[in-house]
Amino acid sequence: QVYLVESGGGLVQAGDSLRLSCAASGFTFIEYNIGWFRQAPGKEREFVGGVNRYGDVNYYGDSVKGRFTISRDNTKNTVYLQMNSLKPEDTAVYRCAADHAWPVTTLPNYWGQGTQVTVSS
Repeated sequence: QVYLVESGGGLVQAGDSLRLSCAASGFTFIEYNIGWFRQAPGKEREFVGGVNRYGDVNYYGDSVKGRFTISRDNTKNTVYLQMNSLKPEDTAVYRCAADHAWPVTTLPNYWGQGTQVTVSS
């Protein structure tokens, strides 16, 4: 059984930081690139960023560039999303996804269930 389980979401104030985790199991983690996506109520899903299978290449959506950082620990089958200088517009459900393709596509092989991030002003 494949699992991608996000954690670390919560309610924070604008300007705060938060770190999300995405723990994987049930597949060969190092064979997959990982992406983070988010979706706010009434809005389309937005690409946040991605990291390649080795963890040495990553890229970000324009709205988070310079504030968010993605890293991965292949010894722990876990990917992290460090979010700094959070803004109310960062409020969304954040989901990680595992994809054979690089860059990560909008149709990855596996999805996590998501974790809510709420940023108050």
